[in-house]
Amino acid sequence: MSPDNDLSPAPFGTFAPNAAQAAIISLAHRTRLKRGAFRPWLSRLVNLVRDGPVDVHYQGASFRFYHQASATERGALFNPAYNIEELDFLRAHLPAGGVFVDIGANVGTYALSLARDVGSGGKVIAIEPHPVTHARLAFNSTASGYSQMRLVAAAAGASDGELLIETDGDNLGASHIVSGEASARAIKVPSLRLQRILEEAGVSHVDALKIDVEGFEDRVLTGFFAEAPPSLWPRAVVIEHLSKDEWQSDCIADMRARGYIETGRTRSNTLLTRS
Repeated sequence: MSPDNDLSPAPFGTFAPNAAQAAIISLAHRTRLKRGAFRPWLSRLVNLVRDGPVDVHYQGASFRFYHQASATERGALFNPAYNIEELDFLRAHLPAGGVFVDIGANVGTYALSLARDVGSGGKVIAIEPHPVTHARLAFNSTASGYSQMRLVAAAAGASDGELLIETDGDNLGASHIVSGEASARAIKVPSLRLQRILEEAGVSHVDALKIDVEGFEDRVLTGFFAEAPPSLWPRAVVIEHLSKDEWQSDCIADMRARGYIETGRTRSNTLLTRS
């Protein structure tokens, strides 16, 4: 059985890079080959040396990266500073004992990277609905040994119920909510309001939040800010804006109207803090 489908995956370290794979990864880390345009080529090269995932450490956590079909996992494997501007922004607003919420957690490159910052007295709530991706997130969380992780196998949505998600092409990390007609690839997942997720996690405040749900950000956040008490509003937010054309309402403008200030912007994300 392949490691991708194994219900009892091999222990972390089983797929540690061999010498040739380690040399390729190290070359990428030290050169411009870490850039996005080169990563699919590097992934194919690593896979030619040995098919399958690789077990590595990234940002202080342990990951089994299935880099062949995930742009996020390729990015973190070949670039040690992947999303570092966003991570540094979130770290600046995460005290020891703090609370971080990751909506669209994927395999945990944000959630697990920041678990060390909140420490054992803090809490990281990682929300990921896709069953394959969630299983990888759960494996990485266990491998990293963090007790402060709370994993939610559901989509954050405007209401409690169910949603359909599907993946385009071969990038599992780009799974998205189906708003129109669903294809045969679509799968049904639970949907929970963000306020309910936070209440069930027993948190009274949120220090920082990251959301990347491929154009569904407005459906998650607009209702939350309208209904949740301000005590639950995150103090710092990283929100992906690449799919904002798919928003039904401008949730960033809504956040500005509620007192948030845009303090930075990267190619993919807008960074905001509460005034």
